[in-house]
Amino acid sequence: MPDADLESLPGVGPATADKLHEAGFDSFQSLAVASPSELSNTADVGESTSADIVRAARDAADVGGFETGSAVLERRNEIGKLSWHIDEVDDLLGGGIETQSITEVYGEFGSGKSQVTHQMAVNVQLPKEVGGLHGRAMFIDSEDTFRPERIDDMVRGLPDEVIEATLEDREIEGTPGDEATMDDLVDDILDKIHVAKAFNSNHQMLLAEKAKELAGEHEEAEYPVRLLAVDSLTAHFRAEYVGRGELAERQQKLNKHLHDIDKVGNLYNTAVIVTNQVASNPDSFFGDPTQPIGGNILGHKSTFRIYLRKSKGNKRIVRLVDAPNLADGEAVMRVEDGGLKPE
Repeated sequence: MPDADLESLPGVGPATADKLHEAGFDSFQSLAVASPSELSNTADVGESTSADIVRAARDAADVGGFETGSAVLERRNEIGKLSWHIDEVDDLLGGGIETQSITEVYGEFGSGKSQVTHQMAVNVQLPKEVGGLHGRAMFIDSEDTFRPERIDDMVRGLPDEVIEATLEDREIEGTPGDEATMDDLVDDILDKIHVAKAFNSNHQMLLAEKAKELAGEHEEAEYPVRLLAVDSLTAHFRAEYVGRGELAERQQKLNKHLHDIDKVGNLYNTAVIVTNQVASNPDSFFGDPTQPIGGNILGHKSTFRIYLRKSKGNKRIVRLVDAPNLADGEAVMRVEDGGLKPE
């Protein structure tokens, strides 16, 4: 929740408070998780003053210290699980996509990465009793992949019992088979998906900061932000930084971008899904030569890594490659007109 008076922090007067608000630092918690250099660069505050502000904000927000394992477990009970509505995939992921985590979905062109982001933008808005998080979605679109028509298809493709529960939750009168009722539901769900098109990597990084502001604005709303989807995370970085000479700069910017979107997840209990492009490793003589872009920086920052692979027809293999508390494994789903479905 935004704090009304940042001036209670040492070194923060009215002018500095205005600068902090303009830079998106509108709560003790957002200041507590910032670095002094970041604060100095973005809010035009001196280095020593920035360090004092961050230190005081950490004390006020009570973050940054040690806590017991029991306290961590209690805090983790607040984490939501966003269902795919595919039992086999949900079981693989321990119940669904976690909030306060980055879930990376990578695969070849046409493997279904954008289908996943669209489906989750619908599912996140469903009532909790049917696997949703009763929240709204943000969608950073770097490859011109977002299609409202696809959202329409997926809403109409939901099971009748899920549609009935959602209509009741949103106080929309009617039945799943009624065309006018479904039109109202589609419009209501589209209204709660905030889409921004990223034109280059710098713009994409700016949108991550805007996403934090938007999440803060809706924190106390009936439908808070519960999903941030970035499709795709790496496309602009891959196109703009070509060759080994620019690799270091690309990875530094990608690392900063990942930390920015991770803040959204942690500060606002939001699930973060990023899609990633792949490349083939010509030196691989055995197994699948497909490797995700982004190197170790993305590999270490992603909490969950999911590899999507094409199979026969409309079937897709969902492989859990990495997770901190789950075993690797595979599940099968189908990509249909009505969205993602069980095998």
